[in-house]
Amino acid sequence: MADAAPIGVFDSGVGGLSVLHEIRARLPHESLIYLADCGHVPYGEKTPEYIRARCRAIAEFLLSRGAKALVLACNTATAAAAADLRELYPQLPIVAMEPAVKPAAEATRSGVVGVLATTGTLKSARFAALLDRFASDVRVITQPCPGLVERIELGDLGGPQTRELLKGYVAPLLAEGCDTLILGCTHYPFLRPLLRELLPADVSLIDTGAAVARQLERLLQSRELLAEASGKKIELWTSGAVEALERVLPALWGSDEIVGHFPG
Repeated sequence: MADAAPIGVFDSGVGGLSVLHEIRARLPHESLIYLADCGHVPYGEKTPEYIRARCRAIAEFLLSRGAKALVLACNTATAAAAADLRELYPQLPIVAMEPAVKPAAEATRSGVVGVLATTGTLKSARFAALLDRFASDVRVITQPCPGLVERIELGDLGGPQTRELLKGYVAPLLAEGCDTLILGCTHYPFLRPLLRELLPADVSLIDTGAAVARQLERLLQSRELLAEASGKKIELWTSGAVEALERVLPALWGSDEIVGHFPG
């Protein structure tokens, strides 16, 4: 039956596991397939054409595994490929990410919002449209974060190198009076504990993982595709080294899992 089919979720690497946590919490009966495209991480510095090709290959694989819906758990992939995938699969429920500009603009007290994101997300037309639509009354300061995704891929969530990188990225935002910080990459929620050490207590952190899980639930419910009974399974795949993903899973997912290799 369709409602017992899995939900396909993917990211350029391990960051989308932060979204997978939210989906599992919101939809505990659902089976999940997660693909980390670690062999091609990071997406942030790659061309939109390259990212679209990767997303097509991954979508085909997830659908071949029986996925009833797709979640692009990656802001950069969303900016480059969400429209392309929706055109390719018009009947398929597809949920994508976008930086939380609207809730951040509503939450700020100082009128200054900071954005930590990849270069690809910040350069995208989709991000520019979000700013035009929701941030006309606030000042938005963007900060590309090269190197940060790679530290998280290694499972380094609080070591000296990660700490120094992150400190350097948030310092100019704080200097401009930012009181609300958008985590504009699905990797970055894993750095919340470190950010709480580096930021004043009154700076709010906002990401969209929970909102994505809610939207996924609404879409599946409207199409009568929600799993009705608990028979959940999880499959994890990577295009990179299987051992590398298995090594960081306890820190990022909370348990060990068997990982398959995606050769695409």
